[in-house]
Amino acid sequence: MPIKDSAKKYMKVTAKKTEENRKTRGAYRAAIRNLEKAVHAGDKKEMEKYLLLSQKTLDKAVQKNVIKKNTAARKKSRLNKMVLATKK
Repeated sequence: MPIKDSAKKYMKVTAKKTEENRKTRGAYRAAIRNLEKAVHAGDKKEMEKYLLLSQKTLDKAVQKNVIKKNTAARKKSRLNKMVLATKK
């Protein structure tokens, strides 16, 4: 346990930020999982819905500095490629 007050505060802040990052990361991972399920099911309406949702949540994760910009761009590109492959 921390002894100094500043260290105690730092622990609280770190715990809060960790929880916030975990929620954000979980949100975009859930959106990607739902998109993958829709792709495997072949449901075009659901694919479009979850593609937009996953792109939106990835962009929010970038804004909150949970993931880097290029990582989000790569993930969005791969998801888009996956959806386009099923449309052919």
